[in-house]
Amino acid sequence: MKVFLRDGKLVTLMLGHLTVDSYVGVIPVLYPLLIGRFEVNFATVGLVSLAYSGAAAVFQPLFGILADRYGTRLTGLALVWTAVTFALVGFVPSFPLLVALAFFSGLGSGLFHPFGALDVRALLPKRSLSTGMSIYVTAGTVGVALGPLIGIALFGLFGLHGTGLLVIPGIATGAYLLWRMRAAGPAGAGAKRAVAGARRAAPVIALAAVIGVMASRSWTVAVFQAFTPTWYKQLGYGPEFYGPLATTLVLASAAGTVGVGALADRFGRKTLIIGTLVLSIPAILLFTIFPGPWAFGSAILIGLLAASTAPLMLLMAQQLMASRAGLASGLVMGLGFVTAAIGVPINGAIADAVGLQRSLMSHVILVLVTIGVAWLLPSEKEMERYAAPPAPAASEPLQPSVAT
Repeated sequence: MKVFLRDGKLVTLMLGHLTVDSYVGVIPVLYPLLIGRFEVNFATVGLVSLAYSGAAAVFQPLFGILADRYGTRLTGLALVWTAVTFALVGFVPSFPLLVALAFFSGLGSGLFHPFGALDVRALLPKRSLSTGMSIYVTAGTVGVALGPLIGIALFGLFGLHGTGLLVIPGIATGAYLLWRMRAAGPAGAGAKRAVAGARRAAPVIALAAVIGVMASRSWTVAVFQAFTPTWYKQLGYGPEFYGPLATTLVLASAAGTVGVGALADRFGRKTLIIGTLVLSIPAILLFTIFPGPWAFGSAILIGLLAASTAPLMLLMAQQLMASRAGLASGLVMGLGFVTAAIGVPINGAIADAVGLQRSLMSHVILVLVTIGVAWLLPSEKEMERYAAPPAPAASEPLQPSVAT
């Protein structure tokens, strides 16, 4: 890890990732305040996550195409845009306007993620791609983990108007990111030139399996992060309990991300992904059946297993579409985000019908289905074949070597 942390540009991108994802972590602790202020139910308040994450998701493939074509110089501006729009959330007078503002804020997050992922991939050595990408993704996970603590502190002091102070870290980090990366080459455009003429058709089944697993894992993570504070408030616990519990869930995801990345470089990504899926089933059952102080232990298990494989699937998508890595990043993260965004109000509606406990428990069924999808993921040898440039056609003569 020390090798990666010595790279100033990579550390800068990690800092930006931490900051932009911290806004996602703030949203769940907004729910109890929004339900009280606007008198909405679980399904309706879930539209805030749908608007934010949905905007980030739907436009990510388009932003990935822009990164492939024009480079990634706008990463810092994306962070500033997210900060300014999110800071205004606590000042809107109506719920529809709040949802609209969450949508515009999500656009900034959607721009940042494929741009940042493409920049990071260009900085990483081939022999440790999984570990390096995992460390980068961990920075975002830490940001999500810090979000609930930041939100609880600000909202406890200033109420909903506390969102106004969230503009400070976004503008500061975004400006620093623009300055630190000013001399960096346009990673997306450079990658595109490097693979010019080396395009090949993406393997549809393998890519669909990667996207399917990513979407499922994103759905589970988003739902548990979104509704854990509200569920524990229903159970009679205060923010001093459910805030740290939500943070524990996300911090465990960060720890699992680094560990799984290192293991994947040694044992293979497909093996690790299937293993974490299988172990997620008892973790979900423990968390939902036995609420209370011991939930900190089961929350650690869910965090370690459910979110840790995201960087592995991101790298798989980039290798499956090596000549269009920006688009691949946008597809796998974007569709993962949109599934999570849709999943939150779906589970909110289930919670309105049968309760939050059973709604969360229903993710065991989703995991079982996802295990079947994961068997379609490509092996490491298959990934190397997809990532390699295609061989020249038989009709194209090879260039002779030049003797010196």
